[in-house]
Amino acid sequence: MCIKIRKILLSGLYCVCLLAIASQKAKAQPWSEKAASTVMNVWKDTASANKWAYEQGVFMRGIEEVWLLTGDKKYFKYMQNYLDGLIGADGAIKGYKEDDYNIDNILLGRAVLTLYKVLGSEKYYKAAMQLRRQIKNQPRTNEGGFWHKKRYPNQMWLDGLYMCEPFYAEYATLFNEEEDYNDIANQFIYMENHARDIKTGLLYHGWDESKKERWSDPKTGLSQNFWGRADGWYAMALVDVLDKIPMNHLKRGELLAILGRLATAIQKYQDASTGLWYQVLDKETEKGNYLEASASCMFVYALAKSVRQGYLPTSYQPVAEKGYTGIVNKFIETDANGQVNLNGTVSVAGLGGTPYRDGTYQYYLSEKVVQNDAKGIGAFIQAAVEIERLAHVTDGKGKTVLLDSYFNDEHKTDKNTSKLISYHYKWDEMDNDGFSLFGHIFNNYGLKTATLNEAPTVTNLKKASVYIIVDADVPKENSDAKYMEQSHVKAISEWVKAGGVLLVFNNDTGNAEFKHLNTLMAKFGMQFKEDSRNHVKTPNFEQGAIYIPAGNTIFETAKKVYLKEISTLKVTPPAVSALTDKGDVIIATAKYGKGTVFAVGDPWFYNEYTDGRKLPADFENFKAANDLVSWVVGQIGNKK
Repeated sequence: MCIKIRKILLSGLYCVCLLAIASQKAKAQPWSEKAASTVMNVWKDTASANKWAYEQGVFMRGIEEVWLLTGDKKYFKYMQNYLDGLIGADGAIKGYKEDDYNIDNILLGRAVLTLYKVLGSEKYYKAAMQLRRQIKNQPRTNEGGFWHKKRYPNQMWLDGLYMCEPFYAEYATLFNEEEDYNDIANQFIYMENHARDIKTGLLYHGWDESKKERWSDPKTGLSQNFWGRADGWYAMALVDVLDKIPMNHLKRGELLAILGRLATAIQKYQDASTGLWYQVLDKETEKGNYLEASASCMFVYALAKSVRQGYLPTSYQPVAEKGYTGIVNKFIETDANGQVNLNGTVSVAGLGGTPYRDGTYQYYLSEKVVQNDAKGIGAFIQAAVEIERLAHVTDGKGKTVLLDSYFNDEHKTDKNTSKLISYHYKWDEMDNDGFSLFGHIFNNYGLKTATLNEAPTVTNLKKASVYIIVDADVPKENSDAKYMEQSHVKAISEWVKAGGVLLVFNNDTGNAEFKHLNTLMAKFGMQFKEDSRNHVKTPNFEQGAIYIPAGNTIFETAKKVYLKEISTLKVTPPAVSALTDKGDVIIATAKYGKGTVFAVGDPWFYNEYTDGRKLPADFENFKAANDLVSWVVGQIGNKK
């Protein structure tokens, strides 16, 4: 009996070890990064290999999301190299014909907008303008819905919503064309009004307003079947657009209601045993139907992201996770060379054209199923990123991190649009000066990012769990610089005392305001010295290196960071040094009542030094930013 028990115990231990090894491998490189490597290997970023097509738009979005999740410059460089092979110095796009009015051709423009936001180059602006001009002139149905293509007159396809609307919404947000949000929302409303089946809750693939196409029903104009990827396109488009539609927009509620109805149908038609979805969604038991990879990835993406963003209740998280497990189990394989491949994607499906596609059940089963289809693996990367982002999303769920834009309120004229814009350490800035990546990390921990444009008060700080003050203005930066006053000190210190977490990112002498800010810091036993150290002569980055000793309670993973031209701190109780270098206090913290204060004499976590594009790889500012956010979230709940 003892031998038998020992065998059982050893067997159990063996299984636990296998699971631990598998878990460690997954931690070493997540599926999103593995699949991104496949994309960069299969679709080279050389000019001769590049193609302007919607398929590339799908995987390019995945590559961008992996870059934002890792801070690894190789992903951004891939995007840049690929697009630079297609976009000339004058903004002309190789292979693109505006007067084709093919809505598929808009999708890759999302990557163009990202390059413009990061690099600010005029050629990307001009390329994006071309695509926006196509949208302006795109043929429409009588009520205003976009035709899918000029050669497909009077037709709206579900596919088209993903091809156009996310770009359209991002463009409208970036260039403050708020009047376009109505038009964007209407595309989803029109499509649901025409294509939704009341019985199943699913949407038919296409709708022909003229009702003349052979594939269309002569009474309704609808195609015959619920193609999985078509509903997937629509679902992904909807959640991406919701990211941009303002909270107070009149049609936002309608879009959320549409998403809720569609999510109910998606869950209903999820295969119970595998967690996957079928090529034709409602014909699970009919001969020839099969579980399809791209639709499954798209549904996982849409559901997981909706849970993370609060568009859907958390009850959908297990639905997404079950689908993701099914995808990995059934469709993912690693070949002899170590490359991760995605099987099981239908290569294409459409309506009409030559040869004619009649939209029958048999038609949808007739198209080839392939490995590493761009649409499939691109959707898989996006799904994987969203699942990975759920890891800590409950840690700070329901909390808000508020970024000051009162003491730091610089403006400049955009060189391309000539509009006056707020800049320097802002959540939505993706260029070197922005805090977009820092905000992305906070979002990964479930916190919502918001901006405070007014002076801090007891009332407006109440909505925040975390408040960030960064690089308060001096007159050379802002002729209307606003200084810390006693009323502000009182409001902020009382908010901290009640449990708030205050993060202060100052700057060095000559680039920061000290006198007034230090009246606040004095409340917590801190003073920024009016000094400047760690001067760096590029490219001698080592001059800005600071090493973090083992056991640091804030920075648990980062060991070497970059801090350039910083002021140091003087601390007295209750403040303590959280990082000292060569006798200087670089970072200080303090417990004050129920709250916590963190201070450093540098803006530090702006994109230039976190997004991987500039610093040598051995600097770990991105890790340090993640460490800090993790620590901050822990402080929110720590009232001792």
